[in-house]
Amino acid sequence: MVSKPRFVDKFMHATGRLRSVFGPADRGDPTTPVVHRHDDAEVASDEQIADMEVERDAQGHIWVEDKRHED
Repeated sequence: MVSKPRFVDKFMHATGRLRSVFGPADRGDPTTPVVHRHDDAEVASDEQIADMEVERDAQGHIWVEDKRHED
């Protein structure tokens, strides 16, 4: 087994090589909110689940009911 200091040295060497290939990590402003843009697949998925509700019972069982087909 490789000792911890040697493992760290090898790991840092590997990440240094990756940095030389791919460039440094992007470091944006962490206080800026993430902008999420919906594509067509996400819009279709949202439409499919819009009429569904998550139900829970006292024992902790969870299921989904489709409210469109309720009698």
